[in-house]
Amino acid sequence: MNDKRRQTQSFARLVELMADLRDPEHGCAWDRKQTLESLKRHTLEEVYEVIDAIDEGDAAKIRDELGDLLFQVVFYARIAQEQKLFDIADVADGIVGKLLHRHPHIFPDGTLESFGQPSDLTAEQVEKNWELIKNAERQSRADQAFVSVMDDVPRAMPALERAGKLQKRAASLSFDWQDVDGVLAKLTEEIDELRSAISSGNARQQSHELGDVLFTCVNLARHLKLDPEGAVRDANARFENRFRFLEDRAAHQGVSVSDVPIDRLEIWWCDAKAQER
Repeated sequence: MNDKRRQTQSFARLVELMADLRDPEHGCAWDRKQTLESLKRHTLEEVYEVIDAIDEGDAAKIRDELGDLLFQVVFYARIAQEQKLFDIADVADGIVGKLLHRHPHIFPDGTLESFGQPSDLTAEQVEKNWELIKNAERQSRADQAFVSVMDDVPRAMPALERAGKLQKRAASLSFDWQDVDGVLAKLTEEIDELRSAISSGNARQQSHELGDVLFTCVNLARHLKLDPEGAVRDANARFENRFRFLEDRAAHQGVSVSDVPIDRLEIWWCDAKAQER
């Protein structure tokens, strides 16, 4: 069996299995009671598990977690089909059409059949064109006369991710710093304002200024072409590993970390950092 046929049959089996699970008479009670709303938290959990598997570099786990995430997509589509909104074919056709439209350098005629013609666009040019095409799509979908580039940035996104998305949209209209030095100067300014807010004792102002600092840090990451979420995840991992080192060393001495003087913990912390090099 060739790969294309196998992939088609495997996906069809998953769609059929989902229909069975939702069957009113013989289906699973838990699956039958789920709604588009109730699935949201499960979907978010599955996304995080995919990311964890990728970070661990475990191919088998990545495969399994992607399967769980794919099941979520089929689940949503099945519920929508039952409500006569759309089905899984509509979902697939929609994304195919969208990607054909957004890759004119690969599919110049807007069809799969036009694939194979040469393109000399760089990755940066492709990304810029992508944003321009998306802006045009937003404008064409809108009923009102004016459409903001800030429209349709999901509010449920993690805050750092959403900050980067908003900044990227603004940058597509040339509202941006010219270089990293400009962002660093802004970061220094925001930190000074946070210091003033801390001195004032105004909690609301402190939250405001801290938010500005974090927002500017995301801008810095964008200019450095770094992923702020990934950078924080790495920092979390380093902190966790170092703290586990403290716990292990304390346990070998028959005490808890809370029993060890802070100056000794700082020495141990440096030892933990040294082991990372």
